[in-house]
Amino acid sequence: MHPFSTLRRVRVALISDTHGAFDPRLREIVEGCDLALHGGDIGHAAILSQLQPRLGRVLAVFGNNDVAHKWPEEDRRLLVHLPEWLEQPLPGGSLVLIHGHQVPARRRHALLRARFPEARAIVYGHSHRLETDLDVQPWVLNPGAAGRSRTHGGPSCLVLIAESDEWRIERYRFPLSGQRRGLRYTARHEQRPIGQTTQVIAAPGRAGHR
Repeated sequence: MHPFSTLRRVRVALISDTHGAFDPRLREIVEGCDLALHGGDIGHAAILSQLQPRLGRVLAVFGNNDVAHKWPEEDRRLLVHLPEWLEQPLPGGSLVLIHGHQVPARRRHALLRARFPEARAIVYGHSHRLETDLDVQPWVLNPGAAGRSRTHGGPSCLVLIAESDEWRIERYRFPLSGQRRGLRYTARHEQRPIGQTTQVIAAPGRAGHR
């Protein structure tokens, strides 16, 4: 395993709930990161191979839909290697990844914090809703849906920038209209600081990287 915790700065792409379709506009964001984490409901093995972070490491957990009868037969051998949850050390703390179906929607964030109190951030999926709950530690993050299924406003992901003395979150969401019309995207985007979060609204434009 790569010792990411020894690096000065790590960019981590957080995606979830592809359900067999990875929006191509998110691919460049992943390629600009050092590490990629998938929060489950993957759909088939080819989705993970489409994730190409700079340092080549992709980690994933299984979701409630990652079961043998919903995956192509030739991909089912991968399922036994997907953990229920995992912990990834990073500069300044550790990140826990879990799909989230294991705890009820009511009080989900509180229950996840109680289960993983030592983490600096907990990433989950399942709801398909983009969320950044930074009020207390551990942070609770949901990158939303990175495919076509129930995106609640458009395919999205998060990027965590982890340094020993500071963690920051970038939020990326692409409009549904662009997905449907097959628009080409340039490097324009808008950024709006929200506390420890940068909102990146990917209006027709390629998402830029810092």
